[in-house]
Amino acid sequence: MDCRDAVAERVRTPMAKLLKKKSGFTLIELMIVVAIIGILAALAIPAFLGYVRRSKSTEVTTQLDNLFKSMASYYDQENATSQAVSAASATNCTIAPVAVADSLPDNNPNDVKRAFPPPTPGTSWEQVKGAIAGFVYYSYYFDARAVGCSVSASVDTIYTFWGYGDLDADTTDSSFSLAAGSDASNSLYRARSFNILNELE
Repeated sequence: MDCRDAVAERVRTPMAKLLKKKSGFTLIELMIVVAIIGILAALAIPAFLGYVRRSKSTEVTTQLDNLFKSMASYYDQENATSQAVSAASATNCTIAPVAVADSLPDNNPNDVKRAFPPPTPGTSWEQVKGAIAGFVYYSYYFDARAVGCSVSASVDTIYTFWGYGDLDADTTDSSFSLAAGSDASNSLYRARSFNILNELE
């Protein structure tokens, strides 16, 4: 056997041993992996659920803004007064408030989407004319400080729009509100931000 054969034999022997060697994970290694997965899950699942609730809560800000736009349009248009013998016109009219008990879709929101019902004829919701439609998680109502037509200019708060919900069905509500007033030219304007309480509960 020459030198080259001796070197080849030395290389071949450890390789053959490595190929034949069978090994697996020890119990300690498996326990460490399970513990790491558990820690990651404990951190990730609440964050994921919070992210899902935050994405659902974008509904309420969009719907309250739509409600404001509908009210602003109604405020600026001419509305005939029914008391007049000849139907006179008036502008800067507000819609009568909706009580919490008359919230739509209902006053008991939960983590399931509900259809926003068509408004009952003769109610304040009918005058809003479909500002909110489709399926929603939140319930909605609104306050009106001044009711009627020819509302004055430069009133800080004429309307407050409300949306409240319970996205995790734990009986604790989150609430969002948006205030609207009249400016110097007697057009309806909205607050720059929403007032939020218990956003994600």
